[in-house]
Amino acid sequence: MLKKRDLQDSHALFAFITHPDVFPFVRHKATSYDEFLFISKQTIEAEERGELISRTIIDEWGAPIGTINLYDIENNAGFLGTWLGKPYHGKGYNSPAKEAFFREVFYESGIETIYMRIRKVNLRSIKAAEKLPYVMKVNDTRKALYDQLNAAEDVYDLYEISKDQYTLHFMRTGADEQSDSELLA
Repeated sequence: MLKKRDLQDSHALFAFITHPDVFPFVRHKATSYDEFLFISKQTIEAEERGELISRTIIDEWGAPIGTINLYDIENNAGFLGTWLGKPYHGKGYNSPAKEAFFREVFYESGIETIYMRIRKVNLRSIKAAEKLPYVMKVNDTRKALYDQLNAAEDVYDLYEISKDQYTLHFMRTGADEQSDSELLA
């Protein structure tokens, strides 16, 4: 489902990033393949310096279909950025990719909080975020950060995933699965 970023995936990813349903919502916009290759190389180098975490989302056959990233890492927190190629929208790749990424960043990278700033006009991403039971909308409870993100104009909603909420959710669902399997035994 996820793999470390690799420049060899750039050609396939660039074809997806340029789609009009994807491009407006991508953090680092590239208008040419060479520019995308340069940005990808910078991303790989930034991860090596510990500034971000970036993974390529792959399908069942190992083909690259999007990326998932944690940007602006500071004080064990960062901002999530995810995009999938248009042919993969609504096909069930988003949630498993996020699950795998969250497990990695929370349990292997020492991250305690993941923030998601989602454009209020990006209804697809808002619906995807609000489906996750461990995500909280924090426009009011993280008011200073919310105001900072919307300093110029009211563009973003702010969501938060804490390691504690994520862990609690999976302790509960894991316990439910275990109980079901014990009933079958």
